[in-house]
Amino acid sequence: MNYPEFFNDVETISLFDPLSKILGSLENGLCEFNYFDSVKAAGHSCPTVAGAYLMTSRALKTLYPDSVAVRGQIKVEFAESLEDGTTGVISNVITSITGATDKSGFKGLNGNFARHSLMFFNADIQASARFTRLDTNRSVDVIYNPSFVPPDPLMQSYMQKVMSSTANDDEVEKFGVLWQDRVKRILIDNSASVITVKEL
Repeated sequence: MNYPEFFNDVETISLFDPLSKILGSLENGLCEFNYFDSVKAAGHSCPTVAGAYLMTSRALKTLYPDSVAVRGQIKVEFAESLEDGTTGVISNVITSITGATDKSGFKGLNGNFARHSLMFFNADIQASARFTRLDTNRSVDVIYNPSFVPPDPLMQSYMQKVMSSTANDDEVEKFGVLWQDRVKRILIDNSASVITVKEL
């Protein structure tokens, strides 16, 4: 399976999944997510998927400074509704990593390990997302602003041709290269500037 090499340079996210340990799915319940996992789950790599991955990574690092994050023990809130803009894409990426879902997730075993009712929309927050540890009730607000990393000036013209089905094979390829170049600049070159984390 071929994909842009920079995917491998994005820092991975490690978690402990107690449900996977109990069910024998993962040895010691330890799991690791990489950016390519999020790409496969979303079906594409874009600034939105990159932002969701970065937001989750930075939030978990802040909430768990001295330990591995615990999957299924993290609540996530969004100011927007599920149907607004890219919120659905972002929430799906975050769900795949943290396990948090709104109503559709795992109902638990005898009251334990439930994954539903851990994700909320239309929350009264001023951030891209709020992450909360259930064991400590400690929260962080995360803001993602990719405008710090503008696209290549040529990308718009290629995009117009691609969207109108008038692009030739070379133009389609160049569009994809420039698109992923911006994603790389967000994930690798400017990850610190596009994400702001505020501890509450």
